[in-house]
Amino acid sequence: MLVKGYMTKLLALVIVGFMVIQIIKPLGWPGLRRRGDFWKLALLAMAAISLAAVLGHFT
Repeated sequence: MLVKGYMTKLLALVIVGFMVIQIIKPLGWPGLRRRGDFWKLALLAMAAISLAAVLGHFT
């Protein structure tokens, strides 16, 4: 079981890793075909971390 608060940190590290990979070599996923599309991953990260924080607050 993860200690409260670590889920958002782990999620942030994983998405930052995807962003670094996207800048070095594009992932090729739909919507992520160019290096400049890494900002889309940042938006995904903000949404996912916000959702994890809200769900963590209510549990």
